[in-house]
Amino acid sequence: MTRMSILGGVICLVFADAGAATAIDCSRCNDWNKERAPFRIFGNTYYVGTHGLSSVLITSESGHVLIDGALPQSAPLIARHVKQLGFKMSDVKFILNSHVHFDHAGGIAELQRMSGARVVASDVATKVLVTGKVTAADPQFNIAIAYPASENVQALGRQESVDLGPLHIKAISTPGHTPGGTSWTWQSCEGSHCMNVVYGDSLTAVSDESFRYSGDERYPTAAADMLRSINVMAALPCDILITPHPEASGLWSVFDEHGRVQSAKLIDTSACRHYAETAQALFEKRLQAERQ
Repeated sequence: MTRMSILGGVICLVFADAGAATAIDCSRCNDWNKERAPFRIFGNTYYVGTHGLSSVLITSESGHVLIDGALPQSAPLIARHVKQLGFKMSDVKFILNSHVHFDHAGGIAELQRMSGARVVASDVATKVLVTGKVTAADPQFNIAIAYPASENVQALGRQESVDLGPLHIKAISTPGHTPGGTSWTWQSCEGSHCMNVVYGDSLTAVSDESFRYSGDERYPTAAADMLRSINVMAALPCDILITPHPEASGLWSVFDEHGRVQSAKLIDTSACRHYAETAQALFEKRLQAERQ
């Protein structure tokens, strides 16, 4: 079965085949899913995603944590990258999610199947991950693409972090791009040198044509949520910033195609603040356009 949709100007085709994982083919999917050699970002934090879609592995002797699964067809690449770095998918105990759109959550179900990991997400995101379909409250509802549903999904509830042995990964609520958007932050160390790493969720006001951030009954608090999330992001302790789309945080200006780092650019304590300032400017333009 083939289904076509248009997402933010991106034409998407969804191919489903009995017994095979669903693959989404869109006008940007091939570029997003291009191979990218995996590499160490800092300490126990590794990039295992594709060229255009981030997936991050945080390792420990007690097991590993994976953040985001990119597209459904990205899952085999991510799993291969984990293995290339010398780790095992069976040691991935938790899979976390930034937000529930197909290009960041689409591969989670297959990665969960490969690893047996528990998926952890915000309460709102959990309801989407178990169905693979966003709710009407999502600004992209009318153009959203469904993807494989996950099992064994744990809602964060009042839990403030995901802990695994020495790993302490704090959940930061950052809704706006989606109602249940979540950023994650943790410390990675090389010897006694420790950095605050932030996986900052998308802060862009992308929507279907009918949605209005300036006021919409589908998601009445969208503007307030976005502005609060921007302020939260700006205030985070932040030495290294990674975003679901790596170019949004300038990751490829820090690491070359072989994963070699430009050390002088790696640590940037202003990265989250600059990310928030850019989001603020774009959001103000969006609201102004809606008023006009």
